[in-house]
Amino acid sequence: VQLQASGGGLVQAGGSLRLSCAASGGTFNKYDMGWFRQAPGKEREFVARSNRISGYTYYADSVKGRFTISRDNAKNTVDLQMNRLKPEDTAIYYCAARPTSSSSFNYWGQGTQVTVSS
Repeated sequence: VQLQASGGGLVQAGGSLRLSCAASGGTFNKYDMGWFRQAPGKEREFVARSNRISGYTYYADSVKGRFTISRDNAKNTVDLQMNRLKPEDTAIYYCAARPTSSSSFNYWGQGTQVTVSS
């Protein structure tokens, strides 16, 4: 499956951004979808995940209550709505897919930059 992320940009602290990830080349509803991020000088970290069937969502503590992941299995997209952004949310954001046969996210998009100014 190929993943294409978009929607990043520059925003002031307290603002909002919506990231979108379009998937192609696979059966979308056979994948758990996730968002990860990597800040400069830091390791990549988990942000949010959406279960392929139930739609169950799970969030990192650092974004819980501010970010919302949503998927549209008909459109093969997964979005990340980010509200009340903080400077520490600045990072490259990646969408990723985890197939039913794997315990890890095997497929990754190219990343989109999110910069939050103070």
